[in-house]
Order: sequence, then structure tokens, then C-alpha cells
Amino acid sequence: MTVQALRRIDNLNELAPTPGKAEARGAGLAVTIHQLRKSFGQNQVLRGVDLHIGAGEFVAIVGRSGCGKSTLLRLLLGLERPSGGHFRFGERTDDATPRGAIRIMFQEPRLLPWASVLANVEVGLGEQRPPASARERAVATLREVGLEDRRNHWPSVLSGGQKQRVALARALVSRPRVLAFDEPLGALDALTRISMQRLIERVWVDQRFTAIMVTHDVSEAVTLADRVLMIEAGEITFDQRIDLSRPRERGSPEVAALEGKILRALFRNAAAGEDA
Repeated sequence: MTVQALRRIDNLNELAPTPGKAEARGAGLAVTIHQLRKSFGQNQVLRGVDLHIGAGEFVAIVGRSGCGKSTLLRLLLGLERPSGGHFRFGERTDDATPRGAIRIMFQEPRLLPWASVLANVEVGLGEQRPPASARERAVATLREVGLEDRRNHWPSVLSGGQKQRVALARALVSRPRVLAFDEPLGALDALTRISMQRLIERVWVDQRFTAIMVTHDVSEAVTLADRVLMIEAGEITFDQRIDLSRPRERGSPEVAALEGKILRALFRNAAAGEDA
């Protein structure tokens, strides 16, 4: 994958224009979705999604494979065009994805193998920032994710968890206002996954960007999110607010009760889909 392709896919090519006081850089952007639809030929993936995500909110989206979770992220990122409906960010009145204000972290780190860890993070700033300033920001962001001492290493010598931390740093370096996570921890072992969850929560608490995470892990959703949404057959069928203090204690009765409630809803939807 070329540098240009990586920048295009991750929407990393340019910083957003200077926003007004109501939308200061670094603060989360609200996301409002109305009757959003997406079809691929005869396959209707999203069927009129209505949703409002508050500025700085952390939302997790769960559901079976193929239900439309990742498609929703791709629409918001501008990587796909909707078949109908519309969405907006903050006070905007159009469907345009604000350039540079949104980043995504994928399940695969997608690092450039021929570039150092530091250079991979600098990709997240695009080509508009002076080199010295870009390097200073990238080093500071690597420090946030605990990898400053690895800045001159090659990606090939990093563990899976370290590669994902570099990917997180690349997404964070431009101080995005919306950060989308598309199953970013799915390939990690259990302990590394928990460590990454804690890191994501820490940087979200610190920066208060709007976070939208697609995950199959209900425990992860309850641990991280303010709300857990469920998509089934292209529609939001469940919306559960998580009113628990942070950090959340794994295995506590409150966490277990919410996990059980969401899992029961998932199984009900799965059974209904099989009967349809």
C-alpha cells in the first residue's frame, strides 16, 4: 500500500479548516443521521437509520456480521456514498464529511513497512504541517501511547499490540474531532486487548473526541461506551445507555447485568432473523 493510498483511505491528507468558537479543534463533533440508507445492488444493507450521537460521546455498535455496522462507518467517513437519507456533523447543513476532522482505526494496523514508527505517525498529519512541527507532534503522541522509545524502530519488530498503538497514535496525532474504530482490537490476545481498551479510554477521557466503535465484543462495548447500539437487518433495534462510573470493574454485578441484557437482545434478534 502506498503512502498516497493510506492517506486517502484513512482520510489523513489534510487538516480541517480552522473551526469557529462553537466547534473548537479538539472538541468532539455531534453526528446526526436521518433515514440513512445504503444498498449494494439488490442487497439493502442500511434501511433508514435515524441516530444522534452527542459531541464527545462514546458509542459502541454491535450486531452480527453483515448487519451494516462497518458500512455505517464508511458512509460517515465519506468512503461510500449513501443511497438515501442524510447525515451531518456539528452545525454543518450538508452531508459532507469535514476533511481532516475524522479519523478511523482499522482492525489491521496498516503501517508502512518501509517507514519508521515515527514516520508512520507523521503520516496522520498530512503534508501541510512543517516537518519540525510534525515531528514534535508525532513524538508527543507516541509518548501518549507509551511508545516514544520505539520511534526509530521498524514496524516489523513490533508486537501486534504495539503496532495497534502506533495505528492509534497515527489516528490521534491530528487531534480528530470524531474517531471511528472498526474492530481495532479483534486480532489481539485477551491481555493485550484489555490493555488497549484502557489506553483508548484514557486518551478519550483526555481529548473528548466523539468515538464510534464497531465491535463484536459485548464486554468491550460495555467497558468503553456511553451507549451501546445494535444494528440488525440494517436498522437500529436496540439503544442502551451505560450509566456506570469509569473505570469500570470487569465482572462486577452492574457490568455483568448490562452484558447479559445486550447478549439476550443479540440472541433474540438472531433467532428472529433465522425465523424470518
